[in-house]
Amino acid sequence: MINRITRVGLAVLTTCIGLNGAAAQSLGSSYTSTAPRDCRQIGKASELDGSTTRTCPGKAGLVVLIAEDDLREIVSVGRNRKAAAEEPAAKVWFAPFNSSETTIEWRSMGAKPFAIIQRWHIADGNDPDKQGRPNTKAMLVVTRLPPGRVCHVAYVDAIANPNANALARRAADDDARSFACGKDAVKIVGARGRAVELATMR
Repeated sequence: MINRITRVGLAVLTTCIGLNGAAAQSLGSSYTSTAPRDCRQIGKASELDGSTTRTCPGKAGLVVLIAEDDLREIVSVGRNRKAAAEEPAAKVWFAPFNSSETTIEWRSMGAKPFAIIQRWHIADGNDPDKQGRPNTKAMLVVTRLPPGRVCHVAYVDAIANPNANALARRAADDDARSFACGKDAVKIVGARGRAVELATMR
């Protein structure tokens, strides 16, 4: 009887540990800022074109690299600035003028982040405002994280898709960890819109 009770108790304990472990490994989001006040500027802004580079604290020891040149930005992630600058994400420049918003969503399994989601604004030269400046179109960019290379995985047009945030999270959760940078093509998730059209033009 004692042995049976012991076995039942151990089974219940094992089940509880398993459930707690599963809960600890659940998917979730956390957020960091890339606003200049929360980051460290590298060097001085260029006197010629105002280009800047800054690094911002991320999650799990990762840093975010933001470089702006000629009104266009790149965003990359790495263990340090040098590593982030060598990733494929640091070499992706959208052709139109563009900028990224200053909030990054980190998708994680437990405490380990595997992708980031960030909103970008792409200038539309065919849609000027009253002052003749191009209006921008919003797009979400899903980027995979180490281990492995850091690169864009998916684009979600934020105007064409009312559920853009949910689509971006699903793309991050389903595709980022298995995505092969340099081999797999960036996925267009959901309905295509003007932002995606602008971002993929060459």
